[in-house]
Amino acid sequence: MSGRGRVPSGQPTIADVARHAGVAVSTVSYVLSGKRAISELTRNRVLASVRLLNYHPNAGARALASRRANVIALVLPLRSGIQVPVVMQFATAVVTAARGHDHDVLLLTSDEGPQGLHRIAAGALVDGVLVMDVELHDARVPLLRALGRPSVLIGLPADTDGLTCVDLDFHRAGQVCVEHLAGLGHRRVALLGAPAAVYERGTGFAHRTRAGVVEAAARHGVEAVTLPCEENAAQVHARVVELFARQPELSGLVVQNEAAVGPVQAALAALGRRVPDDVSVVAVCPDQFAEHASPRLTSVPVPAEEIGRQAVSLLMRHLRDEPTPQVTLLEPRLTVRDSTAAATGATASYVDRAAAR
Repeated sequence: MSGRGRVPSGQPTIADVARHAGVAVSTVSYVLSGKRAISELTRNRVLASVRLLNYHPNAGARALASRRANVIALVLPLRSGIQVPVVMQFATAVVTAARGHDHDVLLLTSDEGPQGLHRIAAGALVDGVLVMDVELHDARVPLLRALGRPSVLIGLPADTDGLTCVDLDFHRAGQVCVEHLAGLGHRRVALLGAPAAVYERGTGFAHRTRAGVVEAAARHGVEAVTLPCEENAAQVHARVVELFARQPELSGLVVQNEAAVGPVQAALAALGRRVPDDVSVVAVCPDQFAEHASPRLTSVPVPAEEIGRQAVSLLMRHLRDEPTPQVTLLEPRLTVRDSTAAATGATASYVDRAAAR
């Protein structure tokens, strides 16, 4: 074939790759799409030409040919009470995993609500949708069911019928935190949870954690108080002061609010309560928050990277018309660090020191 092996000038086309490799254009297309078996020798020759010519398939042409956009949408929860660093961990994991499947990611903020979801999912902009910050009675869920567009929820609504959902098992996470404190002899504990706005919206992860704390406390004979906790340091301090004024013998804290972790520790220090001698603290937060706290926090991490990868994998299975599980829950794991210790004598020692002052 004349022109075989010749390197073209300018932006290479699929025809240039075919000429360079000495094959038909259709053969190049089959190698790149994987839609037909091609001999290993021919496939390697085509791929070598692709690399040498630095050929990139035209996205528009590829979408027309495959009826796919090779783009997925990620609905990000950028609103009050949301921890942006944690959200970005999820987003980074989704983008990285999607590129591994030759897909790009279109970011959509959740403030557009169902209307924004309809805009991108009803047309041909994306092949599928990932939805974060899922509420127990999420207004977007009926729309996702009606559109029939492949979708995966990172979180659990109250009714998961006909959906594909993946998340940390936050209910179990709340139980694990209380079980750890109860095993150390703590009989009065409190949950300082997400900001009030998160509970008011009915966000699933916050309600599920709280339910797990309450259930495990009842099972282990532990008194438990659950309170929302804002992110502002002054508000956190006021909440901690209020909590210990109401429950002076409290000896165990579960914190599910990354932004409040540092202020909670500072408030305890200001009250003269030592961690873990007087108060043991367990956090539901990413490992980096727990590791950089002082003292280092016993914690149940939120595995953002793993959840993001699994969400993309489940969506790709949908796009291939493969069966997917309705609910995938990751088992929480508790890492014991420096912020928890046996409760024996802890409250008494604090009361004695307070009386001496």
